Amino acid sequence: MSISMADIKELRTATGAGIADCKRALTESDGSIDKAVEFLRKKGLAAAAKKAGRLASEGLVHAYIHGGGRIGVLLEVNCETDFVAGTDDFKAFVHDVALHIAAYNPQFVKRDDVGEDVIAKEREIYRAQAMESGKPEHIADKIVEGRLKKWYGEVCLLEQNWVKDPDVKTQDVLTELVAKIGENVSIRRFERFEVGEGLEKRQDDLAEEVAKQIADS
Repeated sequence: MSISMADIKELRTATGAGIADCKRALTESDGSIDKAVEFLRKKGLAAAAKKAGRLASEGLVHAYIHGGGRIGVLLEVNCETDFVAGTDDFKAFVHDVALHIAAYNPQFVKRDDVGEDVIAKEREIYRAQAMESGKPEHIADKIVEGRLKKWYGEVCLLEQNWVKDPDVKTQDVLTELVAKIGENVSIRRFERFEVGEGLEKRQDDLAEEVAKQIADS
């Protein structure tokens, strides 16, 4: 089938892939942009897997402040060369990851970072809930695994829905960047700070809030 330059340009803008790759993806996908994007993502995933074992010791430490100083994020993202660390694509990705962390408050980068004791505790809670609802043992096991998978998607950065596109995961965006720049990229670590987080409110502050709620009711 005939593939137009307009479609190739649209796909290239959406994915950052080369002209030849975009043309091939559209040909393989019968001209469908959505299917071509999926095709290129799968190709990028293969490319990223090949690069995943390569040492990434350069990169950036980035600070992001949100909400007039109420939320702050300190983030380290690594790549293989200082040249890539200075590119606009890499800097934009690092900034967007920091923005994502500020918005979604992940607890870990990836599920491998979650301690076995934490996972065991979650399993225990989900199993107790399933058994309490009267589910048989074999059904309870499936429920536990399903809820655990959902929990990973809530607390692990790479498994969260991307802040700028909820139809993809953070891992998908990372994979596309690796395929585009040709280097391994790794989100190494982060810290998120929020004003007052973890502090007990003073009793008089609580009393004031209760009084206001009563007055407004």
